[in-house]
Amino acid sequence: MKKIAILGSTGSIGTQTLEVVRENKDIEVLGLAAGNNIELLEKQIREFHPKLVAVWTEEKAKELRSRIQDMDVRITAGMDGLIEVSILPETEILVTAIVGMIGIRPTIEAIKAGKDIALANKETLVTAGHIIMPLAKECGVSILPVDSEHSAIFQSLQGGQHQAIKKILLTASGGPFRGKREEDLLEIKVEDALKHPNWEMGRKITIDSSTMVNKGLEVIEAKWLFDVSVDDVQVVVQPQSVIHSMVEYVDGAIIAELGTPDMKLPIQYALYYPERRYLPGERLDFWSLGKLDFEKPDMDTFYGLALAYEAGRAGGSLPTVFNAANELAVSQFLNRQIKYLEIVEIIEDCMRAHKNIQNPTLEQILETEAATYDRINSRR
Repeated sequence: MKKIAILGSTGSIGTQTLEVVRENKDIEVLGLAAGNNIELLEKQIREFHPKLVAVWTEEKAKELRSRIQDMDVRITAGMDGLIEVSILPETEILVTAIVGMIGIRPTIEAIKAGKDIALANKETLVTAGHIIMPLAKECGVSILPVDSEHSAIFQSLQGGQHQAIKKILLTASGGPFRGKREEDLLEIKVEDALKHPNWEMGRKITIDSSTMVNKGLEVIEAKWLFDVSVDDVQVVVQPQSVIHSMVEYVDGAIIAELGTPDMKLPIQYALYYPERRYLPGERLDFWSLGKLDFEKPDMDTFYGLALAYEAGRAGGSLPTVFNAANELAVSQFLNRQIKYLEIVEIIEDCMRAHKNIQNPTLEQILETEAATYDRINSRR
């Protein structure tokens, strides 16, 4: 019986992870952590019977305790609660599906406790990859990518030679505004940006996909996961989202992972690696598909991607500024406080104002996040 804990169990990746658990009969969920969706979390607790559950606020913890007082499960709260779920002694794998830099501390503590990480929290590596990857190596734990593109790269590297990598081809759907020019995006509303053509995802990542900032975050994440430079990661727009990513080797061979847009595949692959298991669902039909299209990304219109490359090349604390500015700007857009095009304008403003810190400590990373938030909030 494989024993796991999940941070972010009520989100898109978290709920799909529990679908994988439901479809297989040999995974035990010992810990769950979520934010504010207490109603769904209660249902998950009653179905999967975890030993420990964490929520973000003590107020929500109190509400949850009242709801499940008939059950033998301990409820905790805050960062201490997240960390406690992350280091449960019996667990083998921690699924980090929580959104944002809040995932850094629990991930670090889980690695120190010897847990393998099924990583769906890209902000952890974007901002603290220089801390996370050496620590994982030192502690002998695996970082198993759950993101569809990074899982595809990971799968394409199986049986290959890392020293023979020429470049990584990171695919992107192009989002709902593929082919649009800047003037077409002036009056974009929240509802427009949330209409992704291929994937069903959480609200924040869906907005990130529309601006292509998400692809920029993935470029930086790939740098750390696969020990390459950001300039060895080439973004390729593949509108059908059939090729999930590729690896080109020095001899010219390109290995790709293809499939339908289904996040349960990378989740299940991470949980059972190196084993492959049957996964129910739609299969790719090449006769129906007919063709695959490829395009170069438009980094003028979607210049958040260009800013990501800039941050990734500079390293240090600049990727934290890129990530933090985007997190708050997207939140403001979703709350209808700023316009769509202001998201990337805010990111650029914060990057230009920042004095980069090379090899920042965790404390400096969090201070940089706070300073970035202060700069954005001072604009209002």
